Amino acid sequence: MKLVVGLGNPGKEYAGTRHNIGWEVVDHLAARVGFVGSPSDFDRLARTKFEGLAVDGTAPLAGGGEKLLLLKPTTYMNLSGRSVQAAMAFYQLGPADVMVVLDDLALPAGKIRLRPGGSDGGHNGLKDIKLPAGAKALQDPDLIVAMVKVIEEEAVAPAPEAETAEPEVIGRKPEEGEAAEAEAKPEKK
Repeated sequence: MKLVVGLGNPGKEYAGTRHNIGWEVVDHLAARVGFVGSPSDFDRLARTKFEGLAVDGTAPLAGGGEKLLLLKPTTYMNLSGRSVQAAMAFYQLGPADVMVVLDDLALPAGKIRLRPGGSDGGHNGLKDIKLPAGAKALQDPDLIVAMVKVIEEEAVAPAPEAETAEPEVIGRKPEEGEAAEAEAKPEKK
């Protein structure tokens, strides 16, 4: 089993913002692999489990079927570790079985970066997940291709300057004034 976690925050004020892109990507991935009929169905059809919303099944990837758990922690992002660690413990998963999708304010909107490990970069959601130092995250090439297709084709409208040969994290071009509002708003803990 592989675990894909989309980080975000509950509440209407975060819906549709760059901060919740992890949730948006998980919604679209669930529809793309056939776990739900459309991205808007995820929350309605998901089970409440691991302090989050979870949908699982066998994903039809190019290399064959892969058991996949899609998780949207419903704790605030800074407390996502409780949800992720509970799912990892229940299914006895290691860091190599986990992929985390999140916004990265260090990147321009529309840029995608895929990396198998590294520091939390000051991101409080990643910091709370507390994967062991030096741990390598999920690197399943078929799942990564599926994720990139979801990001490029469905969940994210990349900014024109985002076209590079090197994939760099998930974001979408914010609406006018949205970025300033999101940055000015303190994150709830």
